[in-house]
Amino acid sequence: MILTVTLNTALDITYHVRSLRPHASHRVSEVLERPGGKGVNVARVLAALGHEVTVTGFAGGATGRVVQELLTATPGVADALVPAAGATRRTIAVVDEESGDTTQLNEPGPAITPVEWNAFQDRYEALLASASAVALCGSLPPGLPVGAYAGLVRTARAAGVPVLLDTSGEPLRRAVAARPDLIKPNADELAELTGSHEPLRATQDARRRGARAVVASLGAEGLLAVTPEGRWRATPPVRLRGNPTGAGDSAVAGLLSAEAEHLPWPDRLARAVALSAATVTSPTAGEFDHRTYEKLLAQVSVTTEAHAA
Repeated sequence: MILTVTLNTALDITYHVRSLRPHASHRVSEVLERPGGKGVNVARVLAALGHEVTVTGFAGGATGRVVQELLTATPGVADALVPAAGATRRTIAVVDEESGDTTQLNEPGPAITPVEWNAFQDRYEALLASASAVALCGSLPPGLPVGAYAGLVRTARAAGVPVLLDTSGEPLRRAVAARPDLIKPNADELAELTGSHEPLRATQDARRRGARAVVASLGAEGLLAVTPEGRWRATPPVRLRGNPTGAGDSAVAGLLSAEAEHLPWPDRLARAVALSAATVTSPTAGEFDHRTYEKLLAQVSVTTEAHAA
């Protein structure tokens, strides 16, 4: 079983409008609702790839109940969310059908109490006993200590479970020092962590700060990986238009699934890039077209990267 952690779960709501204009009223042509948050998106992609996956984190209020109902209806995904008194947040994505651009509005999430945090940590430790890998994903909801992910990384390492971390800011900085097996920042998050805007140098610096391996997301330019086994750059064959929401989460799912299948790094990166690109063409995060994915997978370029000067 692969475990995904989403401490700040969400109900993702996607609106489609013909053309998004400031200060104007819009008629919505389509509304989609999905359980969301980065780790939930990762879980749906993993399940679509045929992996058994369990989702944990927090769920509260009427929105949390909707999230859990939708999770229960998702084949291959098990719900292990911990109750919270506050209401689960909503995220609103507005897709402009003329331009293909997406505007994202994210609520902050409920405040988590110390009692709820302790209950989650007990659930997390119990779930690790049957996990082959764990992904810690997304922002921290209000009320949690900034070092929350660092503690969860240490717990996973003590249990002998490989841990992937996908977060940003001070939570990322603290957790990198706890030595996760893999981090997957985007270019901005990597620059914030290291102070360097040169991707290869910044990725190598992130490893020196504690991460065993670093896979940096460079948007349409693909992925850059620095690992104990080598350095690679993986590039999609074409630049695709669509909804980029969740593309990074699909890359995480690709890396995790390939880790569980013990694939070599070039194959892991090719899968992650192909899944990420295929997700851009999907209307909602956490979904991808299998035919598009298979076509892209055969065309992803993976090259060895030289050391930074």
